[in-house]
Amino acid sequence: MNHRTIAVGMLAAAALALTACTSDNTVDAEAKPSSAESATKPSTDASAAADAAKAAGIPPEPTGHERQALLKILASVNPAVLKDEDKAVDAARNQCSAINGGAQKLDQSASQRFTFGEVKTTEAQGKQINDLLKASGFCKS
Repeated sequence: MNHRTIAVGMLAAAALALTACTSDNTVDAEAKPSSAESATKPSTDASAAADAAKAAGIPPEPTGHERQALLKILASVNPAVLKDEDKAVDAARNQCSAINGGAQKLDQSASQRFTFGEVKTTEAQGKQINDLLKASGFCKS
């Protein structure tokens, strides 16, 4: 090999290494959000998630009296769903998406959503749940 070829190769390698170091530093500086961006990002993400849920026909997670009223409705059809209240609330919210979206086989869908762990929900109970979710206004579209 020629000494010039080796020297050119070494210079090229050094130039690439310097370019890579410079790029990494620039990217790192740009990738780090400012404290102001960090402070607003969670609320922006939460807002985007809430907008997406609303667009999908999913009501906001109920709290307080609204949550208790929903649980009471669900327990009137199948008291076993209260074994896991959070799953029951999530199932109701997701069932609203099916109801508001005009899905087919709503009773079967409700039966499947409200069956978890040891809790079994029949299609007849699913129909009752759908009727109550609609009548209560919980599944506002």
